[in-house]
Amino acid sequence: PWQVASFPVEGFQAYTSAFGYRGSGFHYGLDIAAPTGSYIRNWWEGRVIEVSDGDACGTSVVVESGDWTHVYCHMQGYVTTDRGRSVFVDSSGGLRIAEGQVLAQGTRISRVGITWRTTGNHLHCCVSYKGADGQRRSAR
Repeated sequence: PWQVASFPVEGFQAYTSAFGYRGSGFHYGLDIAAPTGSYIRNWWEGRVIEVSDGDACGTSVVVESGDWTHVYCHMQGYVTTDRGRSVFVDSSGGLRIAEGQVLAQGTRISRVGITWRTTGNHLHCCVSYKGADGQRRSAR
């Protein structure tokens, strides 16, 4: 369903934690360091299926692209409710993403932040195929 992906972070500095086992357990994503406030872009066209805050992902957006689900965590901003839908808002970044919204590949969806328990400013990003278990666990 897709041919090209968009690298998810403007201002990339380094990969700071890989997918796999580490001292604190299994890490289900890739941590990508960038300066606080760097924009985060959507990998592939898809529909927003969840926006949330307050769990291991901090403030996060989950997008479904066919059989693939991509999760973006530790973002600047907050989640509120508007007309019964959860909405991610980053006023300073000029961003507002609602559950159910369709996003084009490469759309700016948030900015790098430090929400929940993190060791520094980064995007925790994970991708799963056909709902593979663990896509949102252990985002730290």
